[in-house]
Amino acid sequence: MEEIQLNKLENAGYEYQIWKENTNTGEKIVIAQSQSYFPTDTLEVACAVPNDTWYFEIVPKEGWTTVHQVVLGLFFALIIASLLAIGYWQASMRRLKDILHAEEMEKTAQKAEAANEAKTRFLFNMSHDIRTPMNAIIGFSELLEKHIDEKDKVTYYIGKIKSSSSLLLSLINYVLEMARIESGKADLRLDTGHFQELRDSLQTVFEPALKEKGLTYSTHLDIQHPYIVYDKTKTSEILLNIVGNSIKYTPRGGHIRLDISEIPSERSDVATYRMIIEDTGIGMSEEYLPHIFEEFTREHTSTENKIAGTGLGLPIVKSLVDLMGGTIQIESKVNEGTKTTIQIPFLIATQEQIEESQTYSPYLVTNHALGKRILMAEDNKLNAEIAETILQENGFEVDCVEDGCQCLALLQEKPEDYYGLILMDIQMPNLNGYETTRLIRNLKNQRATIPIIAMTANAFDEDKKKAFAAGMNAHIAKPIDVEVLLHTLEKFVQ
Repeated sequence: MEEIQLNKLENAGYEYQIWKENTNTGEKIVIAQSQSYFPTDTLEVACAVPNDTWYFEIVPKEGWTTVHQVVLGLFFALIIASLLAIGYWQASMRRLKDILHAEEMEKTAQKAEAANEAKTRFLFNMSHDIRTPMNAIIGFSELLEKHIDEKDKVTYYIGKIKSSSSLLLSLINYVLEMARIESGKADLRLDTGHFQELRDSLQTVFEPALKEKGLTYSTHLDIQHPYIVYDKTKTSEILLNIVGNSIKYTPRGGHIRLDISEIPSERSDVATYRMIIEDTGIGMSEEYLPHIFEEFTREHTSTENKIAGTGLGLPIVKSLVDLMGGTIQIESKVNEGTKTTIQIPFLIATQEQIEESQTYSPYLVTNHALGKRILMAEDNKLNAEIAETILQENGFEVDCVEDGCQCLALLQEKPEDYYGLILMDIQMPNLNGYETTRLIRNLKNQRATIPIIAMTANAFDEDKKKAFAAGMNAHIAKPIDVEVLLHTLEKFVQ
């Protein structure tokens, strides 16, 4: 009422009253009136407002003396009635906005609470799942010390330590991958390749676990365009997660099948692959399926089903499939098995791209790398010791430095053809790996062409891009995989 400023009407010599009727009792309810209002010979106007009717009565303080006053009073009444309707509507809208805002805040609070509960469950699972491989590593390391002279036991204990270490690393990688996806840093790194090669390499990865659990595995490939332009790493990660889950949750003697086929596509330059993974595993309940892609959720904790994991594998898969413009659908029945259907559109490789993929390698460099002497820049003494031992056992001579400044100084101190290759850590004091590489590439002599391989814990795609952009020739992620390291070195050192 204050917004309508009815006091101005009173100052102009009019008395007024605004009222409405109680629909249940018929009682008159006064909403507002002038200080000296006397309901005698008033002019009344009805005003429809949302879900109600308000009445406005007006009369001059001196009474109606002329027709002009009556007309003027009616005019005032209509104006005030209109203002009341507008004011009431505005106030209603504000109240509605306040209600909607309060509801939105409540929903946000509920979502935040649900997210916190999910993360609490996640931390509980992670605490158990990380401790499990850690306990195995510590326990088998102690047993290894006690039985160091017993070859069979040593071999067995080392195998357990390696498998536990791999599990621990995968848990950490899942968490980091999810963080990257949520922050919007995940992108596609496209290369040309033959899809059968990826399928065959995955089968090689799965083979030990399949044999260990006594599972049978079959695969079928029916595609018209095998050469595609795609992100091999992320596509591998999708299939590794799904087939890996089938292996985890299929009891001994069960079967897993991977069918890959090409289905019709709307675009002539696109091949849409349908990948179906079926297993005869323990399955999932109908109640859990709607939550299957939610972060940190698992139908059973690893304490209950004895299978370690974070609850992040399928959310990561869903995010990667979405990133590629694909779809994923999961069907499952308890004690019968699970069927996962993934459809992803891939660009069909041109003949030129196919030929380039067969003749070109991003690691192939024409240079003077003819020796077996390696310069390694690594500030962590433990990492340096491990890498140096691996290299020396494979016939390399190694000089170690602790930062980029020492690396640059030693490189320039020795003859130009002294080192055949540099292994470069990224995060080092004084001068990091990127800056050191740029300085080496700007040298005005033969040293500027020396192959430089990043050997770092910075293992994501954007880290690889930064390494190549700085002038490095290859990228090896820590922890060091000996086979990957030696295979990479073979490309440069003869």
